[in-house]
Amino acid sequence: MSKDNRYFSAPLIKWYLISKRSLPWRDTRDPYFIWLSEVILQQTRVAQGLPYYEKFQASYPTVQDLAAANEEEVLKLWQGLGYYSRARNLKKTAEIVCEDFRGRFPETYDELLKLKGIGPYTAAAIASFAFKEKKAVVDGNVYRVLSRVFGIDEPINKSNGQKLFQELADSLIDPEDPDLFNQAIMEFGATECTPKKPNCTNCIFNDRCLALATNKIDDLPVKLSKVKVTKRYLHYLMLLDQNRNTRFVKRPNHGIWAGLYEFPLIESDTSGELTTNEIESFVGQSAKVTLLSENPIVHKLSHRHLEVRVYRVEVKNLNQPVVSMDEIDQYPTSTLMERLLQQFKI
Repeated sequence: MSKDNRYFSAPLIKWYLISKRSLPWRDTRDPYFIWLSEVILQQTRVAQGLPYYEKFQASYPTVQDLAAANEEEVLKLWQGLGYYSRARNLKKTAEIVCEDFRGRFPETYDELLKLKGIGPYTAAAIASFAFKEKKAVVDGNVYRVLSRVFGIDEPINKSNGQKLFQELADSLIDPEDPDLFNQAIMEFGATECTPKKPNCTNCIFNDRCLALATNKIDDLPVKLSKVKVTKRYLHYLMLLDQNRNTRFVKRPNHGIWAGLYEFPLIESDTSGELTTNEIESFVGQSAKVTLLSENPIVHKLSHRHLEVRVYRVEVKNLNQPVVSMDEIDQYPTSTLMERLLQQFKI
């Protein structure tokens, strides 16, 4: 290792060994549990992800258990984490590991990349944490630390920037302790070099951080303009017959909230309430309609803002299959639908 590399990695690892949080996935070299934690923690804060990790670990203690699980059970256990494609890929990857690799995860970065749902970051994490391969992880925390310390303004959401940061991280990684280096730099970004109000005063790099020296902490890392946000207008119909049965339907196995359950949905092109006539036309019979909230519920996704209304629709007859209102909590639903069920005490 060069002197420059040691100049960065040595204080970082020293800091980590003293300051790291105690997290269960850091106490194992089992690639299954490492993979499980990394998938759960994508787009998810540690505080939110930890109980999900513990639930999955208890429900599916081996990759074979996860591979054999019912997909709807997996989605139900995942409920509340969002980005449900992660849960579906989790099960598919477990099946591939069991079918093609006899239940053992590949032990190299290149082989791990071939598994469905495992990208460069997750492959690097598993390869280094489980098998001590010298491959740097690069996630949002790493982008932030490296861009600030080294004063790099190359956009992190463009291929050139991603390549530059990967090469820099690979050049800095400690060859003897690649696992500790990767854990350390991610932990440092998560707890010290944070997006807002980083702890620059006590930072181990404050004598060499170019962003601090040039007053560019808030400008780095650079990320080019986001995807255009679109608005959608959703109307959910909580159908009820005299026996408190309803319709709770499964979405298609593609697109947003694939394979999850929800009340029948009407989507409109503009804001505003549906009329009773529109709803009766949709259900094919007369109905007693009650709008459950005077104001629409706003639900924001990464590139969609949803304006949502929920209607209680009492009818004489429901087409089969029906679901008892007392049983709908058994079905996997989106974070939005879970929010609506809780808000209206359904």
